Amino acid sequence: MRIIVHLKYKNQEENILQLVKTFFVEGDLIVKGSRNIIKSNFLGSIKVNIKFFQKPGLIKSIIYSFFRNTKAKRSFDYANYLLKHNINTPFPIAFVEERSIFGFLGNSFYFCDQIDYDFTMRELIHDPLFPERNIIIEQFTEFTFKMHEARINFLDHSPGNTLILNKGNGKYDFFLIDLNRMKFEDLSLEKRMDNFKKMWLSKQMIKVVAQKYASLSNQSEEKIHAILL
Repeated sequence: MRIIVHLKYKNQEENILQLVKTFFVEGDLIVKGSRNIIKSNFLGSIKVNIKFFQKPGLIKSIIYSFFRNTKAKRSFDYANYLLKHNINTPFPIAFVEERSIFGFLGNSFYFCDQIDYDFTMRELIHDPLFPERNIIIEQFTEFTFKMHEARINFLDHSPGNTLILNKGNGKYDFFLIDLNRMKFEDLSLEKRMDNFKKMWLSKQMIKVVAQKYASLSNQSEEKIHAILL
């Protein structure tokens, strides 16, 4: 068992391993996919989110064991990178990897803080009458611009992967989740706009995004709008 724990939670290492051992019989189920499961549980008095990555098949096991970081490790490393650049994401607590005596990857787990959010971008996109919709889209665009300026290309920038907290008085906080697919690179304007494609924005939403992104980037609104379309 390989475990890497953030310094803030170093004294919780044994408790983290205990949560791994009891993962399938304890905790509240959040998502059950074909290969991944997400649960919440308590690490002491702190509510945490635990993502389980099932043991990969033979080929991927070789790749993740010897040539590429595992999804759990990438989630942990990328979360730390985001926070270092002031991009919100649930705080990374630890990752755990089960390994065979020959070093082959088994199951793995990623631990982070549990965010009690109000809604995701998905609800906003599917409801044209969502309260303060344009305000939220503008602030989401500013959040994405800040991400791009930090050289972050979030390849899973889709509606369900941004959690939103309503802070009141027209202010919203955005948190990225499902982090294991990212690139860190300088982004051209075309790549930046391409990063919005999985959001499935309506024409009205595209107009709002184009206006806001243009004001932030000093680029032509017409050019941004055309690329987004």
